[in-house]
Amino acid sequence: MKSLLRSPLFVAIAGWIIWAWMALVGRTVRWRIEGVEAFRNHLSTGGAGVVLACWHETILLMPSGWNRQIRRWPERRQRTAMMISLSPDGAPVAETLRHFDLDVVRGSKSNKKKADKDKGGVRAIAEASKRLREGGIVCMTPDGPRGPYRAASAGAVTLAQRSGAVVIPYALASDALPIFDTWDRFMIPLPFTRGGIVFGAPITCGRDDDTEALRERLQTGLDEATRRAETLAGYKDPPAPAGAAD
Repeated sequence: MKSLLRSPLFVAIAGWIIWAWMALVGRTVRWRIEGVEAFRNHLSTGGAGVVLACWHETILLMPSGWNRQIRRWPERRQRTAMMISLSPDGAPVAETLRHFDLDVVRGSKSNKKKADKDKGGVRAIAEASKRLREGGIVCMTPDGPRGPYRAASAGAVTLAQRSGAVVIPYALASDALPIFDTWDRFMIPLPFTRGGIVFGAPITCGRDDDTEALRERLQTGLDEATRRAETLAGYKDPPAPAGAAD
């Protein structure tokens, strides 16, 4: 069964099905969008790129911001990419993103218990850094691929420090099927509902800045952007902020 699920045919079919659902959601949800101006103003300066940081639970919504806004911006100077784990679960997602004309950078963050196993992390960071130095946009999930839920790791800000990029908190929300019992409380968004997309204020990440302080700023920025996106989507009782989950 595992070999079947990892076969190129299955990955291709799953990628097409996920793409079709994501495209339907992106086009039929009644989106309210905030924070576009600051994002575009940064891109228009012609400096280094943007690390777009978004929670793992909303991975099926991520391309909505791309389709509704980013892909049309004349200020965008390079192709946009997303970092995806090299795990088998990441293969259909990678295939899906290619249908959206998004590039994929694949690699897993290091696991100290399995330091002898190369999961492509070094290569992925090198490729992402190159794209960012050239002014590109790289989307990543700072709480992925293993959590904790809505707890930002230092990966996004470290990548920005390395490349001279800024980090922009990126939050999306919409009505969804009941949340799955997974570490990230994974959601399957529903079409023909209300939704919110929020681009938070850019976070400048100097090479000599304190990494932990930058991580805390990202955590706060994502918390605030997430609450605002959920408000725009009509949530009556938004989930607790990051770090407050069980």
